[in-house]
Amino acid sequence: MKDYPENIGKQINSILEKNIYAQQGFDKASKHTDNLSLAEYFRSLSAERKKFIKELRAELIYFKGEYEETGTADDGGWVDFKSIFTSDDESMLEEYIRGEKEALKEYDETCRPDQLPETTTYVLRTQYDKIQSGLIEVNSIEDLQ
Repeated sequence: MKDYPENIGKQINSILEKNIYAQQGFDKASKHTDNLSLAEYFRSLSAERKKFIKELRAELIYFKGEYEETGTADDGGWVDFKSIFTSDDESMLEEYIRGEKEALKEYDETCRPDQLPETTTYVLRTQYDKIQSGLIEVNSIEDLQ
């Protein structure tokens, strides 16, 4: 087993943890809107994050031998859904966009091909691309508002 440099392992653990928060947040958000399109969109994001979590855990176990999971979704994360559950759909979308932009920054800072195995780079880049595509897709949902 090849080990990540310590700082990279911590960064990937951080991305994993924030994906757990996001997955739980998207699931909750899907239940706090009357807009069927938006609810379905949040459900699909939750399912996507479950896949991200599985991929990140696999990478961490293979290269680091373990992954660290601390805290709960109530601790925070990329998207602060707790503060917007009483808000309208537009506010939820704005928070989603803000959170996803933060996610892209963290992925970008972590994804250094010269320090990562090819498989980890591939996983991070693929997830990055899906998050970025989601931000583009959300514009069509906002048009439905």
